[in-house]
Amino acid sequence: MSVERSVAQHYTQGSLAETILGALRGMGKDPDRLAAADLAPVDEFHIGGRQATIDFAAQMGIRPGMRLLDIGSGLGGAARYFAGEQGCTVAGIDLTDEYVRVANDLARRAGLDSAVSYRQGSALDLPFDAKSFDGAYMLHVGMNIEDKARLFAGVHRALKPSGVFGIYDVMRTGAGDFSFPVPWATTPATSFVGTPADYRQLLENAGFEVVKDRGRRDFAIDFFQQMRARAAQSGGPPPLGLHILMGADFAAKTANMIDNLQRGLIAPTEIVCRVR
Repeated sequence: MSVERSVAQHYTQGSLAETILGALRGMGKDPDRLAAADLAPVDEFHIGGRQATIDFAAQMGIRPGMRLLDIGSGLGGAARYFAGEQGCTVAGIDLTDEYVRVANDLARRAGLDSAVSYRQGSALDLPFDAKSFDGAYMLHVGMNIEDKARLFAGVHRALKPSGVFGIYDVMRTGAGDFSFPVPWATTPATSFVGTPADYRQLLENAGFEVVKDRGRRDFAIDFFQQMRARAAQSGGPPPLGLHILMGADFAAKTANMIDNLQRGLIAPTEIVCRVR
């Protein structure tokens, strides 16, 4: 089985739409009259969720009217935030067919389908015209992609001159073996975590100028501690949350993420660069 097929299989649940809509009904929401914020607990599959997206948008300097490319768009939460709150239009691409179908359905239910769209495809073979986007971003995607040089070259081709490219990935910050499973991989076979230095070098090689970067380890540890505290207080996870995406081994994935963070092996890291 190819790596990309294995990655798509890792994220496929089979009944995501039914599970999410059922949880929304249980919370008293009308699935046909949703606000994008109603979906934020489940549709932003990266450390820090909506708050991380807000912080990331500020770092990128997003402006109304920009056309953005969302690489590894998942269930589409970040794209809906950029469209609904930042006034952008967004095209998303993701390997996992189920994610793409659910993302388009949720965009329609939230009344944002005219501003966002999602398609199935590979980040290593972007099906978009050259110089067609003002900006691009990826949120917790690079950990599943080994050939980052090819990835960054493709993004560079898709961006207009001086276009902005933002990355918020889990990156390696220390030596040692990771504890598995983690949210992005069950085993090391589909895990390709690079260092911030690796990213910077490959981005520069692809024709980008890195303008800022920052590690968010403390933010991540606090996020997971708060998640655990809320679960302990309520006696379990909320009706709508990332546990839906992580499946039956949610607890193990979360525990291993915290362990890897606390041992200093990884940290979510933001890098913002521009086309030279």
